[in-house]
Amino acid sequence: MTTTYDPFIPADGTDQYQYGGRRRAEEWTGEPSWQSGTGYQQPQYQEPQYPPAWQQEPEPRWPGPPESVAEPERSRPARPRVKPLAAGLVGVLVAVAGWQAYRIESMNSDNASLHSVLAAEQDRTDRLEKELAGVFDPEAVSSKVLPSVFRVRAGDFTGTAFSVGTKAQGGQSNLFTNYHVVAELYTDGGRAVTLERGNTKIKATIVKVSKGKDLALLRADQEIPALATATAQVRPGQQVVVVGAPLGLDDTVTTGVISAYRPSDPDGPTIQFDAPINPGNSGGPVVNSSNQVVGLATAKAKDAEGIGLAIPIKTACTTFAVC
Repeated sequence: MTTTYDPFIPADGTDQYQYGGRRRAEEWTGEPSWQSGTGYQQPQYQEPQYPPAWQQEPEPRWPGPPESVAEPERSRPARPRVKPLAAGLVGVLVAVAGWQAYRIESMNSDNASLHSVLAAEQDRTDRLEKELAGVFDPEAVSSKVLPSVFRVRAGDFTGTAFSVGTKAQGGQSNLFTNYHVVAELYTDGGRAVTLERGNTKIKATIVKVSKGKDLALLRADQEIPALATATAQVRPGQQVVVVGAPLGLDDTVTTGVISAYRPSDPDGPTIQFDAPINPGNSGGPVVNSSNQVVGLATAKAKDAEGIGLAIPIKTACTTFAVC
């Protein structure tokens, strides 16, 4: 007879865990032998291949891994903050570049404004220079003219002569004066005159005369600075300086304006001016604000003030062809 036993399952379930929840049934064979008087006979059975469950030591059961185990914190070395530093540096550079751009734009604007101001100031300066060019400065004119003007002594008469022109030969100078200054000497056959200025005395010669135009050309064997001559016709109101030796007083300067230009006078074209002159001024230069000779002082009206007459410099230059 074959008997099947349910396996013993320990209360803690260790055997079940080891064998999947059941054990193989123990089998034994043999027939019970019933003998009289002998009682019950131990049945014979086949030894199981492994110890019974109650003799087995339960295998240790290890708990499974926890659902979540927090990783222990580890002390990690601090990483250099490269990205934040780079970002900060880039931000600083961008800010600096923006500031520089703003400053450059401001400077360009300021330069434009300054350029406008300078342009306006330049225009103003140009206007002032033009105005100043027309300002009459007798002192400046006199300083330019005086070295070329001399008192001329011809016998018993004195007058004024001045160096002019560029056609004199080397080491010589051409000078203009009035004929009436040298008339007596010239009529008597004399030709030598003396040019005086302070302590300076220069010998000169009467070269040509024009009685009708009251002009005389002198030549000195010494270089004397020549005055420039005006080519434009004078206009009323122009300011002038008259330089001469009235009453023998050399280096005398008077000022005035052109009163009129009279081209149809019987004695030829005449310039009228109001600068005071006296005997001894005859032959002296009448000079404009540009240091150019416009005429030779010749005479003054008797019993009147502020009426002087001059021969236009163009007449003298044309007569003697030395300008």
